[in-house]
Amino acid sequence: MKKNHFQNYFQDYTNYVAEKLNATVVTLYDGKEIGQDAGIAEWVYQSKAVRDEKDGILWFVGNGASATISEHMALDAMKAGRFKTGSCSETSYLTAICNDVSSEDLFSFKLDRHFTANDMLITTSSSGNSPNVVNAIETCRKKNGYIVTLSAMKPDNKSRKLGDLNFYVPAETYGTAEVCHGDLMHCWLDAFLDEYEGGRR
Repeated sequence: MKKNHFQNYFQDYTNYVAEKLNATVVTLYDGKEIGQDAGIAEWVYQSKAVRDEKDGILWFVGNGASATISEHMALDAMKAGRFKTGSCSETSYLTAICNDVSSEDLFSFKLDRHFTANDMLITTSSSGNSPNVVNAIETCRKKNGYIVTLSAMKPDNKSRKLGDLNFYVPAETYGTAEVCHGDLMHCWLDAFLDEYEGGRR
C-alpha cells in the first residue's frame, strides 16, 4: 500500500468506530428499546444490587477475543469495583470441558453448578449466535439471575433477544465489534466507579 493511501486513514477509522458505537441499540428482555444512557444506568444499578444487596457474583463469558475482554473486565471489576467475579476461560477448564463434555456446554457446565439467582451473567459475542454463549444465557435464565448481553453483526442474533439488558452494536467486522464491546464494558464500570466508588481510576 502506497503511503498516500493512508491519508486520513486514522481519522476515518476512528470516525467509523465512533459511528458504530454511537449507534448502539439497547433493549430489554421484552424487546422494548431504551436509550443508551438508560441502559448504562440500569446496568450500574443492577450491578450495585448484586454486589451490595445480594452478595452475588458477576460472571463474564465470551469466545476468542471476547474471552480476553471478559477476563479483563472480570479483573477490573474485582480490583476497582470490589465485585466478586467469575469467568470460564481457565486453560485447564477449557480443555477439560471441550474434551470431556462438549464445546457447546463450555460455559453452561460451570454456570449450572455455580450460578445463582443472586448473580449476574455478562456475555460478549460478536456474532451473538455462539452456541456455548446462548446455552450459558439459557442456563442462567432458568436460575433467575440477571443477564446482560453484548453483541454485534446481525440485528436478529440470538443473544440480544435473551438478556434482561441487551447492547447491540451494528458493527459488520470483528475488530470493530470487539473495540466497541470493550468500550461499552469500560463505560459501565467507569459509570459505576463514578457513582459509587468516588470516581474512575
